[in-house]
Amino acid sequence: MLCSCKEEIFGAKSAMETDEKQRKNTKRRVLIAVVSALVAAIVLTVGLLNYFLPFRTLFLPAAEVPPRGEGEMRFHFLDVGQADCTIVEFPDGKTLVVDGGSSSRESEDKVASYLFGLGSPRLTIVATHADLDHFGGFSYLLETFEVEKAYLPILPSEAMEYTEFLSDLEEEGCETETLSRYKSISGGDAFCMCLSPYSAGETEENDASTVLYFDYMGVQTVLSSDISAEREKKLVLEYGLMEGIFDADGHTVRLEETDVLKAAHHGSGGSSCAEWLSLLGPKETVISCGKGNPYRHPALDTLLRLEAVGSAVYRTDTMGDILLTIFPDGTYRFIASQTP
Repeated sequence: MLCSCKEEIFGAKSAMETDEKQRKNTKRRVLIAVVSALVAAIVLTVGLLNYFLPFRTLFLPAAEVPPRGEGEMRFHFLDVGQADCTIVEFPDGKTLVVDGGSSSRESEDKVASYLFGLGSPRLTIVATHADLDHFGGFSYLLETFEVEKAYLPILPSEAMEYTEFLSDLEEEGCETETLSRYKSISGGDAFCMCLSPYSAGETEENDASTVLYFDYMGVQTVLSSDISAEREKKLVLEYGLMEGIFDADGHTVRLEETDVLKAAHHGSGGSSCAEWLSLLGPKETVISCGKGNPYRHPALDTLLRLEAVGSAVYRTDTMGDILLTIFPDGTYRFIASQTP
């Protein structure tokens, strides 16, 4: 009798333990299923977001940029370290990105954040030449913004990064055009024309960089990319020997009336030669260079030559982002984001 009672008690206890174990196993299976479903949902969501927009841009704040006034033309010289990026807003609202910074995450995010601050406009991009510190950030822009057209350099590169950039352009179905002398970029009342390079015969990459001349309401601006003193002297010689050599589309180009110059090659001592600066006589010069860069840009010789022609100097390494606004009455103003 006693044994029978014990067996019943142990049997009941064993059944209860089995039921409890089954309940725990069921809870575990349900928990695993819920977690798996959540993970799958997150992966799917991230995948869809990345399909339409790079995921990290969701966490990028829009830069605080003052709105553009009616009829204003603006040049945004961005502080992207030892790289180059100039955003040009034409009076008609068209946005041109001349070089896209480097492929570093910091540079890419900086340019994207700034463009968000401008309202995520549709873009036309210009790769002045095939150096990574000039075109490296464009692939990211292609993923993030609507790029209508890309102007490409005369001399391509066999580097993997440049090949990937070209593939990205093709994948996005972006219209492309090679930019050489006398080709112009429309922008309402503003005139923009390519002064250099030539359409053929170029062999030196930096000297094959795109040099752009802008004229709006009598204010002339020259963006000289990475050309060397040798190319600068050649432009000076051509301009002196052949009157009206750069005149096109009913516009007269007067280099001697240049108001604003973006110094070549980050202020390198091998650019911004005395002959070039003497011809242009820029009232203001912008130098794009990185703080503490290993090349020691801008060079002291360059700064002394700019001082000799009476040009005020704005530097991204000490002044951050630099905004040039040209007003409809032909006046202009510089604003820097930092005080040197």
